[in-house]
Amino acid sequence: MVSTSERRFIKLNFATIIVTLLVVLAGGIVRSTGSGMGCPDWPKCFDQYIPPTSVKQLPSDYKERYVAQRVKKNERFAKTLDKLGKKELADAIRHDQSILQPEDFNVANTWTEYLNRLTGAVTGFFLIGVAICSFTYKRTARRLIWLSILNLFVVVFQAWLGSIVVSTNLLQWVVTVHMLLALVILAILVYTYNYAKQLHKEEVVIISKVVWLKLIILAALLVSVIQIVLGTEVREAVDMISKNLLNNDRGSWVSKTGSIFVYHRDMAILVAILNVFIYKIVMEKFGGKATELQVGNSIVIVLIIQVLSGVLLSNFALPPYAQAIHILFSTVLFTLQFYLYLLVYRTSTYNQ
Repeated sequence: MVSTSERRFIKLNFATIIVTLLVVLAGGIVRSTGSGMGCPDWPKCFDQYIPPTSVKQLPSDYKERYVAQRVKKNERFAKTLDKLGKKELADAIRHDQSILQPEDFNVANTWTEYLNRLTGAVTGFFLIGVAICSFTYKRTARRLIWLSILNLFVVVFQAWLGSIVVSTNLLQWVVTVHMLLALVILAILVYTYNYAKQLHKEEVVIISKVVWLKLIILAALLVSVIQIVLGTEVREAVDMISKNLLNNDRGSWVSKTGSIFVYHRDMAILVAILNVFIYKIVMEKFGGKATELQVGNSIVIVLIIQVLSGVLLSNFALPPYAQAIHILFSTVLFTLQFYLYLLVYRTSTYNQ
């Protein structure tokens, strides 16, 4: 029997998954609107807890001041990289001239980035709540406690990395790692949610074997992660092109990204094929109201949305709303795939 405290943990864990996905959406809106440098410092915004609404509220030398702060912070980061043996990368950061370019105050960009940070802060509080509630399992499932605490460390590192994203003026590889860490946070949350839900349930037993299904879902997960990385690289290439073209000629940006966009597009076809194949197998092996089938249905819906948003991006000059949707649903797809894997992994095969 599931206790009240266990139900509380499961509900809070699920809510935290949703809130974390909202952070991804907020981050997608920031990227698609070019608001990443809307706040030139971190964790405050223009050294204020509530950012300004007019440039008149800022000192006359605000550009030079925040560039100097950024250079100082990047030097500390470069020294850390030196200690880790990444001298070339450290030197690249030290000599990156884009870091010296001041950002003009833009109230829309500032508040977009600020709301993104607020969403991230709310997620942090949710994760703290999950960690506290996890202690209800101290006698039955201590792994839930350790994983929930581990997620707190991951989110603290993620927050620090977010500050590096700002100080390095959206340095490409840092943005990619930032996205991958969001997937790690989600994966831990999905695992703890599923483990807590299944703790008092008997294993699902079906007649046909599911070994190949497990392997195919794992392959689909790997391909989805690669696709997300390629997507961030496409976005970084687009950022460079838009900067070089002074945000003009938007319709040509995709065509100028080169081979990285081709790889991303071709990988999308593989993602679609794998997930359709997975859905076909799930329909054959799990019927009725099985959670596995429901998750499979959700994956198909998300996949359709993802494909449509990709078509909009490539054929209609990268509309910002489509960018945010594309980033969000790529993450939702990964989340559902991982949840389906955990469900199928727990399934046993009936032996006559």
